[in-house]
Amino acid sequence: MLAIGWGLAAVTLFHLVPMILGNLSWRELLPRDSRPGPGRLLWIRWIRESVNNLLPVGQVGGDLVCARLAHLHGVPAVSAIASMIADLTVSVFTQLAFVALGLTLLLTHSLAPDVLAVVWAVTAGMGILFALMATFVLVQRAGMFALVTRIGGALLRGRASLRLGAKAAEIDLAIRALYRDKRAFWTAMAWRLADWIAGAGEVWLVMYFLGRPVTIAEAMILESLGTGVRTAAFLVPGAIGVLEASYIVFGSLFGITAADSLALALAKRVRELLLGLPGLVAWQIAEGRHILGRGRRARS
Repeated sequence: MLAIGWGLAAVTLFHLVPMILGNLSWRELLPRDSRPGPGRLLWIRWIRESVNNLLPVGQVGGDLVCARLAHLHGVPAVSAIASMIADLTVSVFTQLAFVALGLTLLLTHSLAPDVLAVVWAVTAGMGILFALMATFVLVQRAGMFALVTRIGGALLRGRASLRLGAKAAEIDLAIRALYRDKRAFWTAMAWRLADWIAGAGEVWLVMYFLGRPVTIAEAMILESLGTGVRTAAFLVPGAIGVLEASYIVFGSLFGITAADSLALALAKRVRELLLGLPGLVAWQIAEGRHILGRGRRARS
C-alpha cells in the first residue's frame, strides 16, 4: 500500500468516471419532467454507492436510500421506486455481459487447465445469477408489488389495505412502462455497460502505481471476474475476504503475486473508504435537514 502512495488519490478521482456513466444510465429511467439536475443525481449516486459499499445492507440498501433521496428532490415516489427496480435489473444484466466479455478475453489469453477451471466455475455462478434475474423480471412483469401486497394483505384491514394495494399497482404499471420504453431502456443498458468497462481503468491504475503494470485486457479480466464474485457474495457484508481471495486466485493466472493481488484488493477498499465515509456523512446531513425542515413546517 505504501508503494502505491499518492496513486490512491488518482484511483479515487478516476472512480468518478464510472460513477458518472452509471448515473447517466439511471437518468434514462427517471421521468423527464421531474429529473433532478446532473449534479444532484451524481450526489445521490455517491450516497447510494457509499451505503452499499460500507454498510451491511446486502448491496440493496443504497438503492432504497437512492429512491428516497430522488423522491425528496422532486421525483414522484412511484417513479423513484420503479426507476430503482429497473436500474437494478439493468445493472445485473449488463454485469453479466461484462463478465462474459472478461471470460472471453481470458480464454483468448490461455486455455490452460487452471484457466478453464476458473472459467467453468464463474460461468456456473453467472448462469445461476442469470436464472434468478430472469425470474425476477418475470415477477416484475406479473406485478411484483401487487403480489407482495396480496400476500401481506391479511395483516391489514380496510382503507389501509386498499391504499397500499392501489400504490403497489401504480408501481407495477410504472415498471412495465419503463420496459416498454425501448429507447430509454437500451440507452440505460449501454451507459451501464460502459460503466462496468470503465471500472477496469481503476485496476489498471492501481497496478501501474504499484509498479506491476498490466494490459488493458488483463485489467478488464480482473475487474469483470472480481465484480462477478462480489455480486455472487452479496450476503457477505462488503464481500470482505471473498473479494481479496478472488483477486489472489485470478491474479495468479497472470503471474501476479499474492501480495500484489492483495494490494490491488485493498487499494479498492481504500478508495471505497475515501469516497464512502464522506458519502455517509452527507447522507446523514441530508436526512437531518429534512427532519428539521419537516419539524419547522409542522410548527408553522
